[in-house]
Amino acid sequence: MPNIEASCFQEIDRQALLSPQISTHKPRILLLYGSLRKRSFSRLLTEEAARILQALGAETKTFDPSGLPLPDDAEADHPKVQELRELIMWSEGQVWCSPERHGAMTGIMKTMIDWIPLSLGAVRPSQGKTLALMQVSGGSQSFNALNQMRVLGRWMRMVTIPNQSSVPKAFLEFDDDNRMKPSSMYDRVVDVMEELMKFTLLTRDCSDYLVDRYSERKESAAELSKRVNQRSI
Repeated sequence: MPNIEASCFQEIDRQALLSPQISTHKPRILLLYGSLRKRSFSRLLTEEAARILQALGAETKTFDPSGLPLPDDAEADHPKVQELRELIMWSEGQVWCSPERHGAMTGIMKTMIDWIPLSLGAVRPSQGKTLALMQVSGGSQSFNALNQMRVLGRWMRMVTIPNQSSVPKAFLEFDDDNRMKPSSMYDRVVDVMEELMKFTLLTRDCSDYLVDRYSERKESAAELSKRVNQRSI
């Protein structure tokens, strides 16, 4: 094998994958939603997902995007940016839920994701964490926001689960108490949260090893930070 740095090249460690040190705390799941409307259906769906996750044994936290500045319109020490980044670091899995607006995710959803750095020093805050995706629509069934968020999840090097939820005509799916009505749509949300929990439990204790790369073992922390830091471009 030409051009291989022997000190950075290693055989796959089966033990690290199949027999990691098993954590005993509840899976930590962060939920993000992409709307600031008073009766935001993406927020209501996120709240429903949080209830399901808690029933399945997770610890959940939800980030309120109200007051989060646009990227590059504030410094990273802004309180809302710091709150978001601390929650990202805390989480072992995430749920992203966006309305579809003009055939895409909302700017609010993208703003949250854009404030998540690819690297903090030598640490990648999002990589190796599990991710479940949901979207709500005011009209007919659509997957545009889901498809965009799936691309972003891959870019952020997250373990994006195969299942997903799209809720069309969301205004018909919630009752006067802002709870989701029993339906096949609700059943699908339960399916997605179950799958997220399973993937999180499977991967959280070996996530660092799963995303460990030969090419990055060759880099110093300074080189890595310079390569992925947007301010250096």
